[in-house]
Amino acid sequence: MRTPVCEMLGIERPIVQAPMAAIPPLAAAVSNAGALGMVTLTWSDDTAAVVRETAGLTSRPFGGNFVLTSDHHRDLDRALDAGLRIVSFMWGDPAGYIGAVHAAGGIVLHTVGSAEEARRAVGAGADIIVAQGWEAGGHVWGQVATLPLVPAVVDAVAPVPVIAAGGIGDARGVAAVLALGAQAAWLGTRFLLADEMPLHDDYRRRLIAAAETDPQWYPNLYDVGWPDSPHRALSNSTSRAWDAAGRPPDAQRPGAGDTIAHFASGEAIVRYEPAPPMTGTTGEIEALSMWAGQSVALARQPQSAADIVTELTSRL
Repeated sequence: MRTPVCEMLGIERPIVQAPMAAIPPLAAAVSNAGALGMVTLTWSDDTAAVVRETAGLTSRPFGGNFVLTSDHHRDLDRALDAGLRIVSFMWGDPAGYIGAVHAAGGIVLHTVGSAEEARRAVGAGADIIVAQGWEAGGHVWGQVATLPLVPAVVDAVAPVPVIAAGGIGDARGVAAVLALGAQAAWLGTRFLLADEMPLHDDYRRRLIAAAETDPQWYPNLYDVGWPDSPHRALSNSTSRAWDAAGRPPDAQRPGAGDTIAHFASGEAIVRYEPAPPMTGTTGEIEALSMWAGQSVALARQPQSAADIVTELTSRL
C-alpha cells in the first residue's frame, strides 16, 4: 500500500523509523527496505558527516531530525549542503528553519502533540505533520493518546498529510493508524531491536522481556542537560529511588551528580542523564535511561531492519 505521503517522500512502504540516534547503518537499512530511515542530528558535532555517511550506505531517501531546544541553523545548513532533503523537527517552533529547507528543495516534517500545534506548524509551512501519541517511548511532547490524537490532527490540517507515532508495535497497529486517517506509521521502540541498532545487550534483553506496563512516563526524571523534557522509559533502580524519595528536584535527588557509567568513548554518564546504554557502555547499565514505548510488549525478538519493515506492512 503506497499512500500519498509515500509519493512525497519517495518511499515504497508507509513506515518511518523514528530518529533515535545518529546511526547511519540503521537508517540506511530501513531506507533500503523501502521505508524511511532517520538519523538524529541534534547532538552531532558534524551533521554533514552523518548525512554523507548515511548517503554512502543507501541511494534511497532518508531523513534527519533536529530537536529545537537550542539553535540549529548552522547545523541544518551544513546538513542541507551535504544533501539532506527530508528534515524533521520537534520540541520547539520550526518557523525559522522551514524556509532554508524549502529553499534547498527539501520537505519538512514537524512532530506535534495536539491539533492546535499541528495547525500552527502547517501555518509556518510544514509539509507533513507527525502526530505523536502519549504512548510513545523516549521524549514525548504531548499528553494525548494516539487513538484520539491522530483523527483530530488529520481533521485539523487536511489536506496536509499526517504520520502517526506512538503505541504502534506491529502490523495491526500500522493498519489501525491508517484507518484513523494517517498516511504512514512512525515507530521507534520496534526498531530498537533491529540488528543494525547498536544497543547494549542488557538493554536489548530488558526490552524483549518487558510488558506493556513497564515503560513509565516521567515529567523530568532524566533531565541532566535537557530540563523540562517529559519522556517514557523502563522503570529501574534510578526511577524507583527517585519515587521513594518523593520525586525531589535535581539537587536533592538520591545520587545526583554521581558518575554511574561510561560511554564506549570513555565519557562519563551521571545519574539522571538522558543516556541510553549502547554497545560499549560500561558501568551500572540497569540504572540508565532505557527508552521504551508502551508498544514494547509487541517487540519480542531481534530482527533485521528489513524484516521489521516487511512484517509491519504484512497486513496492508
